[in-house]
Amino acid sequence: MELRCRDLLCLLIVTMNSLWSILPHLYMLFDYQPVRTNRNTSYYVQMTSIVHKSFPESERLRMINETRAMFYHGYNNYMRHAFPHDELDPIHCSGRGHDWNDPSNININDALGDYSLTLIDALSTLVVMGDSERFMEAVEYISHNITFDHCPTVQVFEANIRVIGSLLSSHLIITEADKRLGDFRPLHYSDELLHVAHDLAERLLPAFENTATGLPHPRVNLCHGVPSGGVPETCTAGAGSLILEFSILSRLVGDPIYENLARRAVRTLWDLRHPRTGLVGNVVNIHSGDWIGPMSGIGAGVDSFYEYLLKSFILFGEREDLEMFTEFYKNIMKYMRKGCCSCLDIIINDKWLQSPLYVNVNYNSGKLYNFWFDSLSASFAGLQVLAGDLDEAICTHALYYTLWRKYESLPERYDWKAKSPSVSFYPLRPELAESTYLLYQATHNPFYLHVGTDILNSINKHMKAKCGYATLHDVITKEKEDRMESFFLSEMCKYLYLLFDTDHVINKHSANYLFTTEGHVIPISSTLHRKQWEEESGHGQCRNYYRGRSMSRINETMLSTSCNVYSNIRRHSLPLVKEHFTELENFIGLHDHR
Repeated sequence: MELRCRDLLCLLIVTMNSLWSILPHLYMLFDYQPVRTNRNTSYYVQMTSIVHKSFPESERLRMINETRAMFYHGYNNYMRHAFPHDELDPIHCSGRGHDWNDPSNININDALGDYSLTLIDALSTLVVMGDSERFMEAVEYISHNITFDHCPTVQVFEANIRVIGSLLSSHLIITEADKRLGDFRPLHYSDELLHVAHDLAERLLPAFENTATGLPHPRVNLCHGVPSGGVPETCTAGAGSLILEFSILSRLVGDPIYENLARRAVRTLWDLRHPRTGLVGNVVNIHSGDWIGPMSGIGAGVDSFYEYLLKSFILFGEREDLEMFTEFYKNIMKYMRKGCCSCLDIIINDKWLQSPLYVNVNYNSGKLYNFWFDSLSASFAGLQVLAGDLDEAICTHALYYTLWRKYESLPERYDWKAKSPSVSFYPLRPELAESTYLLYQATHNPFYLHVGTDILNSINKHMKAKCGYATLHDVITKEKEDRMESFFLSEMCKYLYLLFDTDHVINKHSANYLFTTEGHVIPISSTLHRKQWEEESGHGQCRNYYRGRSMSRINETMLSTSCNVYSNIRRHSLPLVKEHFTELENFIGLHDHR
């Protein structure tokens, strides 16, 4: 892979390549017995009996087949009962789309635009499964049938990550020169997916009109622009998570407008951080720049903003993105992280354990804002893996996995003080599976294969329905709700499949691929480092970018030295000592009456 803007980009890629790609698969020669967890027994006691037995090849192959079956149970039933609607109702075996009768129903209308959303969102999972036939059929349908002329009003953020992101990912995979993932190019393909993505992005551009700050309106009508009477407020993630897809589009079509608008929004959010804490809130007025929501956290409303700063640097080599991410990460650790100074430090008799917890704080003071965390923040461990903060990622992940063990799912919000859900539904969110996959790639510790097995078994046990997989309306009662959101096929199935398929091309060449926040696969290449408009004006991208800039020193320790190679000894033991697991069980209230 050719890289043009070197230095820390190369350091990061080389570090991740060596960390993910050269660690061998080691299996211990013991007989395997499936895990039978008992909530009344310490998890450490149960796991230590099997962790040294690793995860045998026969079980790994079985889990690949189980994950594949899970995906096709959802996908085939969508195609049979719901297509061309946006989503599958897996209990009544029917489809649903945009709610034209109730424009205020943003729970549905923000994501569903009557453009076969689940089909589009599942494209790169079909690639991961190696299913070129169904992929090409889907591309053929999208190329000739998907239109936005029926004029739905949708959320800019959702349309970008689910639709534009998937279309661009699939286009890049189709046109990948070395076809490392396989030949997925339909006969007579002529950039149709790129054209559809371009059309949709063009229709989203009115979101950036008439805002003094450059922050986009949260919703647009795909024919008429910003709706009259629209709310002039957006969450931080909604405004700051367009940079990856919009920049890819700009660099593919040679038009800077999309990247420039997305980057302007990111810089505005950077400028709006509090001068003392360096934190941002979660909801902002797009006209005044005032923070309407003062809560600062790592979950809903802000999560993908941080994620895309780091991923934009990895994909494009833009140094300012890394600088912003590094500064935000430092302030997150300073104000939100509670617990011991190092999550692997331990003093048992005189205390000093305290497994880390990231709390929500007030952005202008850094003081505790409330007593809950949400399921979206389970993705933060995966982001820490990408940042090279591996030990911290291990401990962050352990908290959410402990919560999963309590409910065999993750409540949308969990009150850690009351030790009970404050919002009880679980819409099949994939963030824990995502972090589990990334941690296994970084450590090759079979513990994470067991975690993935637990996740998959819980889904099959509690969420499987006649025609797909259903949202849990209540994680305590396990009552189902008749909705399968598109990200279940796009993310959950993909991450679990890649977790178990250790020989997959993406895993063997992990430094050559990046996942969007919707789980779409982006090949990393020098093509995406090129800005055609700068080359045409006679300025090379690197020369033009660095000219006249005073670059601050990047936290190289966070990106490299802390990302220690996982030793063989650690690889075949629990990632945390038993005292930390016990502490987490007590903190979550694992054995309490639920």
